[in-house]
Amino acid sequence: MSAEGEANGKRATLLIGAPFIYAAAMLVVPIFTIITFSFWTQNYLDIDKNFTWANYIAAWSEPIYTTLMWRSLGISAVVTFFTVTLAYPLAYYISFHVPQERKTLWLFLITIPFWTSYLLRVFAWKIMLGYNGVLNSGLIGLGIIDEPIRAMLYNVNAVVITLTHAWGPFAILPIFVSLEKIDRSLINAARDLGDAAWRRFYRVILPLSMPGVIAALLIVFIPTVGDYITPGLVGGKDGVMIANMIRLQVSKANNWPLGAALAVNAMIIVAILSVTMVVCLRAFIKRIR
Repeated sequence: MSAEGEANGKRATLLIGAPFIYAAAMLVVPIFTIITFSFWTQNYLDIDKNFTWANYIAAWSEPIYTTLMWRSLGISAVVTFFTVTLAYPLAYYISFHVPQERKTLWLFLITIPFWTSYLLRVFAWKIMLGYNGVLNSGLIGLGIIDEPIRAMLYNVNAVVITLTHAWGPFAILPIFVSLEKIDRSLINAARDLGDAAWRRFYRVILPLSMPGVIAALLIVFIPTVGDYITPGLVGGKDGVMIANMIRLQVSKANNWPLGAALAVNAMIIVAILSVTMVVCLRAFIKRIR
């Protein structure tokens, strides 16, 4: 290898080394710590570091943990479906119907919710969905209902609505980027060949925008499974998710090993489902092309 090649190799190593060390310190080390804790046992205030599967056995055998896990996956799946379903038409409209000079303004307006903290946005929905909240007061004022609806808050529906709103911008942006990358000449060619609007969308636009859709699905699905703020504030007893149980085990119950085992289970299940979803969507893309 020449001197210049060695210098380039050293320079590349230095450039990659710092991010790698940072990623290892911030990601690998915490995950490794959680996995290690999950094989230990909590004995009151002490940790028994003898290897055991007891925490995983409890996580899969106790009905409360399995129920919360399936509920969390179900809520996240519903939130992901509604979020991406609502985000796609808006991203499509901005990409294909908004003039080029105004697209930046539209994207700027979409990011306005980020100006306030996530916690404040959840509290805003709590106020709107409450028994004496904005929605109930408005419906009573319009004469649509005679008394406030109790089912708006402290249930699964409230969690789905709040999470869908909170993660909407995260779904719009990657879909918009994919739509912007589509070569418009391909759409014009399909039009010249006699394809109707729906067929152009199904055969050209949708397949080419699927990378953005897949990114949006993963961006929304993965974090919402581990959300504990929204279920804690607007979910009530019917909207509790697995992350709330993990937080309870780590804080109030002081059972870090069991909380770690529940977290590892959630990570594994979410990883498997995410990979399966990506594989299925790629197969769908190949089928409709």
